[in-house]
Amino acid sequence: MQKLIKENIQKTSTNSSRSIKKLLKQRSFVVVISILFTGLGASITSIFFKTGIYFINNWRLELLDQFPSIAVLPAFGAIGGAISGFLIKNIAPAAKGSGVSQIMGFLRHKKVPMNLKVGLVKLVSGIIAIGSGFPLGPEGPSVQMGGSVAWQMARWLKAPLAFRRVLVAAGGGAGIAAVFSAPLGGFIYAIEELLNSARPVVLLLVVITTFIADSSADIIQALGLDPKAGGFDFNLGFLIQKEYDPSVFFLPIDFSYLVLLGVIIGLFAELYSKYVLAMQDLGKRWYKNKFILKMSICGLLLGSIYSFLPSSFHNLDELQKIIAEKNTSIEIALLAVFILFITTGLAAASGAPGGLFYPMLTLGGAIGLIMGSWVEIATGHAPSTYIFAGMGAFVAGCSRTPITAMFLAFASS
Repeated sequence: MQKLIKENIQKTSTNSSRSIKKLLKQRSFVVVISILFTGLGASITSIFFKTGIYFINNWRLELLDQFPSIAVLPAFGAIGGAISGFLIKNIAPAAKGSGVSQIMGFLRHKKVPMNLKVGLVKLVSGIIAIGSGFPLGPEGPSVQMGGSVAWQMARWLKAPLAFRRVLVAAGGGAGIAAVFSAPLGGFIYAIEELLNSARPVVLLLVVITTFIADSSADIIQALGLDPKAGGFDFNLGFLIQKEYDPSVFFLPIDFSYLVLLGVIIGLFAELYSKYVLAMQDLGKRWYKNKFILKMSICGLLLGSIYSFLPSSFHNLDELQKIIAEKNTSIEIALLAVFILFITTGLAAASGAPGGLFYPMLTLGGAIGLIMGSWVEIATGHAPSTYIFAGMGAFVAGCSRTPITAMFLAFASS
């Protein structure tokens, strides 16, 4: 059976490659316009997504300076969850969840709604949910929004179905590239996770789309649409700058330490994956079609949990920053692992529009920080790369996309 499935995939991939080559010869203008607008569309939606989350999150944090967290966080979570759930249930049910499974379903020839309405609802509902305190990331919605834009572009230009499928995958990769400022990460993700194809013409289309998305995202940020702008300067051009600046040194003994870290994180990642899946099944059984109620109760629970935690936990970006910069204690890192393990599974179980890559990076970094501190206490030395190695290892262990995880960890560092 497995052999038959592989043969069908290879046959479909070969036919798609031939169709795209034919399209390139006969309608090259359609291909160029589709790629250009898919990359631009993915970057614009990703920037608006991050910017919207930034403003709602800042509003929430400002209210925390004036009122007790027990009054602000549960209310934000419940109301934000209810509004987000209402938009999804009544306008575009396909916009729930991370968005990656929907894109993968479409690419495997399942009937999954793909249009601008789904992308727009994903954009607005995701901004509200994540900005209201759901501990999820922007990458899953960015994949779905990029894929939705790509599908709509291909449909408007009346492109063949084979090319439409490749363009949707490229749009998903472009979403990753734009949101993480990692064009190679987006390219590898589209090939490794979405398409499972390495045909030269497919690789060319995907890599161009992801680089267009990343470059246009940098330009849009420089125009002031993103409050956390960077990457492009009109006088100097594109600037290569790091989010963090770790000091890296490496000894031969570090190989054994990193192997140990990989084994431990691999086991923990498997446990985490099973927990998230179990929570999603539990959410479906308990609430069935009561999606708005499920989102509201989940937001209330999440807000209540985080209201009793230190202020660094009220902002996922801040939590990742202090972990990546090793600017926190082992106790906070241990608490971060426990809390993110529990709450991200709870958020995923609600069907909230958000991704798990971003919290997984934070989780993996926290585990790396803990292990590195313990190894240093025991032996007097630990690899300086433990935190970022933990980030990449945890994403790889959960998603089974090691090359993508490596590039995302590089982008985070």
